[in-house]
Amino acid sequence: MVSKSLSKDIEKIAPSTMADVVETKLREYLKKKAFKPGDALPKELELAEALDVSRNVVREALSRLRMLGMIETKKKRGMVLAEPDILGGFERVLDPLILDQKTLKDLFELRLVLEMGLADLLYARMTDKDLKELEQIVSKEVNKVQKPFKVKYEIAFHSKLYQMTGNETFTRFQNMLLPVFEYVVSEEAKINGEAKVGKVTHRDLLELLKKGGPDDFRQGMKEHLNPHFERVSK
Repeated sequence: MVSKSLSKDIEKIAPSTMADVVETKLREYLKKKAFKPGDALPKELELAEALDVSRNVVREALSRLRMLGMIETKKKRGMVLAEPDILGGFERVLDPLILDQKTLKDLFELRLVLEMGLADLLYARMTDKDLKELEQIVSKEVNKVQKPFKVKYEIAFHSKLYQMTGNETFTRFQNMLLPVFEYVVSEEAKINGEAKVGKVTHRDLLELLKKGGPDDFRQGMKEHLNPHFERVSK
């Protein structure tokens, strides 16, 4: 029989806490055994017996892994390791209306840093067709020096740059950040009357892609985004 003093000194494990432990153990097991997508996992009962916990606890831990896209159930095969969608969770929560100002600012800064890192991939992978499409975007754009900033032109130009990198994850992540960008810029316009733009225009950036090098483009992009960098650094 457990003494009262021992019960006071040792906190009982809550079911949710046990599920956390089991989830961690399962992750470690999958890595240790070098499971690959499509590999079948042991059955619930086998896992419960090996871990010396109830099937309900194992089921809860597996449910968490399933929600993360790490495992899935296949007909006639049972549970198998899946190819996780690493951005799926972000897509469900990246809504400016449910994020606080600190998170929005952090995400906006992340977008700015990503923009600065495009240069080398762009020069390695861009094609003449890409440059022609950028030319079409720029030709439709109003003169930002003389007329108000238009978010749609900013989105069109920069989205094309991301697409030109050939990195699908990169492009998808940028698309996820677009609502954050639109929200922050619209809020800035409310405060200042209009969103500020850098001295280097999209036309200038396009000319750098045609005639310059990665370092030239990086510097041009820094100047293009400078008003945003100044605002977030305050």
